[in-house]
Amino acid sequence: MFTKEQEQQVTDYLILHRLPLDILLEVKDHMISQVLDIQINENLNFDEAFHKTQKLWEGEFKMTKYSLFYKEEIPLIVKKIVKEKYSNILKKSLVLGLASFTVNLLLIYFSANAEIYSALFRIQNGLFVLFTAGVWFFNRKIWKYVKQDFKYKGRLFYSMYQQNTGLLIVAMSSMAQVISKKGVYPYLFFRNDNHSEIIFVLATLVLPYCVQVMVIFGLINFFEHKKTLMKMKSFLNISEI
Repeated sequence: MFTKEQEQQVTDYLILHRLPLDILLEVKDHMISQVLDIQINENLNFDEAFHKTQKLWEGEFKMTKYSLFYKEEIPLIVKKIVKEKYSNILKKSLVLGLASFTVNLLLIYFSANAEIYSALFRIQNGLFVLFTAGVWFFNRKIWKYVKQDFKYKGRLFYSMYQQNTGLLIVAMSSMAQVISKKGVYPYLFFRNDNHSEIIFVLATLVLPYCVQVMVIFGLINFFEHKKTLMKMKSFLNISEI
């Protein structure tokens, strides 16, 4: 059996390696199980088994860079987990963004004139802003858990997603720039056969798609962060989530 002091010793060891809290709790369970197995199978005391377990995990805690999402170096195990999670989020974001891109193309062909298309273009992209603003408003109770400087015991992010929740602010700002444009170039190209502004046509099609993908990515990241907090609710002893 593990005593509370021994369990705390494992926790303190993992805190030293700056794992996000959600990953820390997962790794902690694995390490405790491993320590117990070594104690039983090799007839060692806690200190000896824990030292041996640390040696087995040593390579996973080597610091490495993942500059795409993290400014500072992170443990290798964090990079492996985050890379897998974010790859899945990015795939979902690209697919959902493609669905929105398809709607945009349909709007071009169903709009009676350039003015109507321009209005629909702004409404479509404006919905991304409205939905995101709604998400922020209805989740205002957990705003402090989104801030990058609000950490568990002042040292750890609450989840692997917390680092990038600020992406939604950047995406919202970029979407505001998209909405400020009329966006009529694709309509003129496809409906009026005006091919004189091909660069603007491509920009008006591609840039909104990229910003929409960014917004969707940010939203999924936010919801994953919230879901992680919900799972740790009893551990953190918090009621506002």
